[in-house]
Amino acid sequence: MRKIKIVTDSCSDLKKSIREKYDIDYLQMFTVRDAKETPASLDWEYYSPKDLYDTIRDGNRVTTTQVPAVNFENGFKKFLDEGFDIVYIACSSKLSGSVNTGRKVAEEMLKDYPDATIRCVDSLNACGGEGLVAVKGALLRDEGLSADEIADRLDELKNNVNQFVTVHSLNALKAAGRVKASSAFFGNLLGVKPILVSDKNGDNIAIKKVKGRLNSLEEIVNLTVDGIIPGDNEFIYVVHADCEDEAKEVEKLLNEKLPDVKVEIGYIGPIIGASIGADAIGIFSWGKSCERFTV
Repeated sequence: MRKIKIVTDSCSDLKKSIREKYDIDYLQMFTVRDAKETPASLDWEYYSPKDLYDTIRDGNRVTTTQVPAVNFENGFKKFLDEGFDIVYIACSSKLSGSVNTGRKVAEEMLKDYPDATIRCVDSLNACGGEGLVAVKGALLRDEGLSADEIADRLDELKNNVNQFVTVHSLNALKAAGRVKASSAFFGNLLGVKPILVSDKNGDNIAIKKVKGRLNSLEEIVNLTVDGIIPGDNEFIYVVHADCEDEAKEVEKLLNEKLPDVKVEIGYIGPIIGASIGADAIGIFSWGKSCERFTV
C-alpha cells in the first residue's frame, strides 16, 4: 500500500509540536494588511501574535485569502513525487473555498499520477476543530488505513468535534462573514460574551450569551465537560487570540474537571484570528454529535 500524507491548512491552528508529533503538513493561506499579502504561518514566521492582535485591537482590518491554487499544485506535486497518497483536511466549506479549490486541482493533477489518490475532506470545522480532524486522520493513517478509508472515516466522525469559543463581540466575525446573520444580535448586548459552536453544516452559530468574561470561560469549560467523550481524545485543544493567561486558567479548570485528559494550549492562528478578533478563547474536543446545536 502507498504511503499516506496528511495535509491541512492555515485554518487548522495546529502548533508545530503537534504537527511534528503526528507528521502533519499544512498549506498556507495569506493575510492582507495595508494591501500587502503575507503567508499565514502557524509558526508566526513573518510577524508575532502580539503584532497581529494589537493591529486588530487598534481597529485595523486584516483580511485573508484561501489556499491559492498554485500552493495546492506545488504541495500536492511534492508529496506525489515522493510516492504519497494525500488526504487533505480543509477548513469548513461554509467559511472558506479552499476545499473546492483543492478538489479541482487534485482532479487535474491525478491525470498525471493515475496510480495515486488525493482525497479532500471538508472538515466542517475550523481552528482547533479542523486541527483535531487532521490529528484523527494521522492516527487512522498509523493504523494502516488507506487514503480512501481515512477520508471516509473522517466524514463519519467530523460532526463529533465539539467547539466552544467565547469572544468579546461578534463584530469581527460578522464583518468577515464568518458567523450566521441570525446569531449576530448576541454580539450587540453590553457586557455579554457570546458562546459559539460549529453546527453540523459547518456554520458558526451563537448558542448562548453569558454575562462577563470569567463566566464565559467557566461556561465553555462546563460545555466541554458535558459533551466530551474522554476516551476519544488524544488531548483537548485550548486556543487563544493573545490572551495566554486566561487560556492557562481554562487549562486549570479543565484539569480539575477532567484530570485524565491531556490539555494542549496553542494560539489562534493568523487566518482565524483575523476573523474572530483579539482575546477569543476556544476549547476543542471529541464528544457528542454537534447536531444537538443546529438551529
